[in-house]
Amino acid sequence: MVDVIVAGGGPTGMMLAGELALAGVDAAIVERRTTPELVGSRAGGFHSRTIEILDQRGIADRFLAEGKTVQAAFFGTTTLDVSDFPTRHPYTLGLWQNHIERILAGWIEELGVPVHRGLEVSGFAQDGSGVDVQLADGGTMRALYLVGADGGRSAVRKAAGIGFPGWDATRSSLIAEVEVTEETPAGARIDEVGIHGLHLMEDGRTMRVIVTEKQLGPATEPTLADLGKALTEVYGTDFGVHTPTWISRFTDATRQAAAYRSGRVLLAGDAAHIHAPSGGQGIGLGIQDAVNLGWKVSEVVKGIAPDSLLDTYHAERHPAGARALKHTMAQSLMQRADPRIGALADTVAGLLTIDEARKRLAGLISGLDVRYDFGDGHPLLGRRMPDLDVVTANGPLRVFTLLHDARAVLLNLRAPGSIDPGPWADRVQLVDATYDGGWELPVIGSVSAPAAVLIRPDGHVAWTGDGTQRGLEDALARWFGPARR
Repeated sequence: MVDVIVAGGGPTGMMLAGELALAGVDAAIVERRTTPELVGSRAGGFHSRTIEILDQRGIADRFLAEGKTVQAAFFGTTTLDVSDFPTRHPYTLGLWQNHIERILAGWIEELGVPVHRGLEVSGFAQDGSGVDVQLADGGTMRALYLVGADGGRSAVRKAAGIGFPGWDATRSSLIAEVEVTEETPAGARIDEVGIHGLHLMEDGRTMRVIVTEKQLGPATEPTLADLGKALTEVYGTDFGVHTPTWISRFTDATRQAAAYRSGRVLLAGDAAHIHAPSGGQGIGLGIQDAVNLGWKVSEVVKGIAPDSLLDTYHAERHPAGARALKHTMAQSLMQRADPRIGALADTVAGLLTIDEARKRLAGLISGLDVRYDFGDGHPLLGRRMPDLDVVTANGPLRVFTLLHDARAVLLNLRAPGSIDPGPWADRVQLVDATYDGGWELPVIGSVSAPAAVLIRPDGHVAWTGDGTQRGLEDALARWFGPARR
């Protein structure tokens, strides 16, 4: 028996397993694929907040070393420059999913996370003390908790009976890596059908193709013939496509799980929400789910916090996911050259020349504007903690360095000893530091300097101090369990 079984070994599942391992929880991944190698490049990269999350764990440099940083936050055809945002990572990182998964796999291997390959969760039965997980090969495993990170067709979600309301697909696109025999046009094309393009990959031979189908495609695996037909309908030729590495179909279907939790079973990533890839938020949303959930499950498993802490996962991530899904629906609509949509796109592009409008939309796309509702208080409350350069007794360091071990931090920015976590000292690390710079948050701008901040393991601020300890014990008890006298 393990503490947590994670169904699915994609980016969300691996990030969650890594978080659990950092917290000292016994987690195991069950993954349908027999090898860690992902065929084809798949999705590509993530935005600022996701890079910050990886930086909080000390692994962002692994991804930055292999990717390319660009200004790639778009709405329709309008680029939203985030280079002036107050973050160490004011950009998008372009990096294909096969590389993202390889780097994450190396990280969780270092952490000792076991990955059981060639196994697929087919169902489960839960009771008051755990979950019996049924596997497609007839085997079973048992854990205290089960997390479904097994994609949009999640067997875990279906077995839990969790509804998946939303909107059906109105169009479909094919994405593939193939070879061609004819010269291909440069750049992307947007027409009344959708967006299309062919791009030569790094090997100088393989073409990455994306083409929107004129009619909504079936819910089956596409073939080379399907790809050739779609290309011909758009370009008048199929460019002699051959030797496919992989071909996949995606749609603009948009759905979100009605609940992210059912007892001892939870959902994350595509198992909790699906949407069109417009805006490039898919991988990032899943990683943000994982980092929000991981420390909470760990505290409950270790008996630190009550089971009710897990309810805050849905309360925080469901609204954040709903906002992102609405955005992708709007983005998808703008990716057509219909005259009426073109008129709308031109109008929106004009509005986005207003700096405040640009910042608001870019904050959403980048993930830097996420605020969980912790009630009224300082503007920092519920938002991600900025990565300040502070000075401690051990010298200068970055705030994100304090989060590498996925442990909560009580950062005291006044006189040493002026604040005390008391009986929570074994659950929260107290750091006395000084900081003389300004406090600026994405979208909302400058804010007043707090005397102290309580930072959750996911990097969000759970309490701010005004020079006293008022409210601190309540915040510590809310997030890190009752006091032990």
